[in-house]
Amino acid sequence: MKILTLVRQVPDAEARVKVSGTAVDLEGTTLVMDGMDEYGVEEALRLREAGGVEEVVALAVGPKRSEDALRTALAMGADRAVHVETDTRLDAVALSRVVAQVAQQEGVQLILVGGQEADWDSQALGAATAERLGWPQLTWVNELKVDGAQITGRHDVDEGNESFQAPLPAVVSTQQGLNEPRYPTLPNIMKAKKKELRKDTLDTYGAVPSVQFVGAEIQSRARLNKLIDGKDPSAAASELLNLLRNEAKVIA
Repeated sequence: MKILTLVRQVPDAEARVKVSGTAVDLEGTTLVMDGMDEYGVEEALRLREAGGVEEVVALAVGPKRSEDALRTALAMGADRAVHVETDTRLDAVALSRVVAQVAQQEGVQLILVGGQEADWDSQALGAATAERLGWPQLTWVNELKVDGAQITGRHDVDEGNESFQAPLPAVVSTQQGLNEPRYPTLPNIMKAKKKELRKDTLDTYGAVPSVQFVGAEIQSRARLNKLIDGKDPSAAASELLNLLRNEAKVIA
């Protein structure tokens, strides 16, 4: 059995980012592996250590610097890596096209993706990938086991938490609480430099952005700076409603 785990490179949560024109300038910004993807890499390694998993393949789709995130995944213990190098910014639906094709090429039975992408703030990648492949999808998983030709575990739902059982192959979205990711050791960092890291181009997969980006202008208005006397709650509410409707123009 093979597992494909997607890794994305995003700004560190505490890093300062700059905006240049209509784009985010990441020059000099500390970049790290997306936290939710890190849980996916860790879970893939734990499933391999538990037996029944032959290989863990890490995948990144992005600019040259994304190689750093792949090297981190290899240092954590992934066996091989695939880097689809591109400067084109792909939305979740377009990215799913690449993930699905790589999964088919590699012959994997389980795909692990972060439950919510930090850069897109989107939960669509897992669902879009599963739809392309016709595989079942399990979202927001916090416990996972491989049991022969199926997976079992628990995941978050609107009502709380429930157990699941699904046949392989499948797509699973990971989240905080699933595990505690390991830190790469120095020996493993050195070993990672010798592991296979295959380079591909985006043209190979025919993926194009399905979302168009346009410039945006942020407008602001001066505050009214009016205080409402709250001694009479009924009168205060009426005055507030009047100000919102007639001066602030936020109530039709």
